[in-house]
Amino acid sequence: MKLNIKKYKEQIQIWPQAGHHIMAQYDNEKIVVYQSYKKQIGEFAVKHQFFGGGFSLERMTWIKPNFLWMMFRNGWGTKEAQECVLAIHIKMDAFKNYLENSVYSSYTYKLGITREEWQDQIQESSVRLQWDPDHDPFGNKIERRAIQIGLRGEFTKRFAKEDILLIEDISDFVKEQHQFVLNDDLDNLWIPEEHPLLFDDEDLNKKLRLT
Repeated sequence: MKLNIKKYKEQIQIWPQAGHHIMAQYDNEKIVVYQSYKKQIGEFAVKHQFFGGGFSLERMTWIKPNFLWMMFRNGWGTKEAQECVLAIHIKMDAFKNYLENSVYSSYTYKLGITREEWQDQIQESSVRLQWDPDHDPFGNKIERRAIQIGLRGEFTKRFAKEDILLIEDISDFVKEQHQFVLNDDLDNLWIPEEHPLLFDDEDLNKKLRLT
C-alpha cells in the first residue's frame, strides 16, 4: 500500500476542529481521493489502472479526499456494492482544475450571485462542489466540514483514465481498521495521514471558503 498511515489519535491532536477544510493526503504532484464500488468495477480498475468495465462514463461520479468521510458513506466498506474501497492517486493539477470549474450543488446567498445566475452556472458546469459535516470514526457528525466533488461529462472521462497516477484496493486495510472501531479501540486505529490543503491561488481558496 502506497498510502502513508498514522495513528488516528495522533492526527486529531493537530487537525482543525471546525471550518471548511480539504483534509487529504497530498504533495505538490498528486492527491489521494477515495471511492467505493462493487467488486467487479473495483477489480477492473486496479487491474487496468483506469476505470472501465462496469464503470459508467455517463453518470456523475463523486470523489472524496477525506478518508473518514468515505468511511462514513460506505460504512467502512460494509454497504452493498461499496465493498471494494479504492484509494485513487490523481494529478494535483487535475484536482485543482476540477475545483476551478466547480459550481456549488445548492444555492445560498453567500455565493454572491442570484439564484438565476447560479442555475445558469449549474447548467453549464460539469463539476459539482459540496460541503457536508465531517464525521468521526464512529460516524458521528463533527463541526468541521468535508468536501466532495461530483464529475460528469468530459471531466468524468479525464478522471477515469488520464488524471490517474495509481489506483489501490485498500479494502483489506479498511476491514482491519474497522475492527478497532467496532471494539471502541481508537488507540490502535490507523488511518491515512491527512493535512488541510490550501492553494497558492487565493481566489480559489476564497471560492471554496477554505478556512
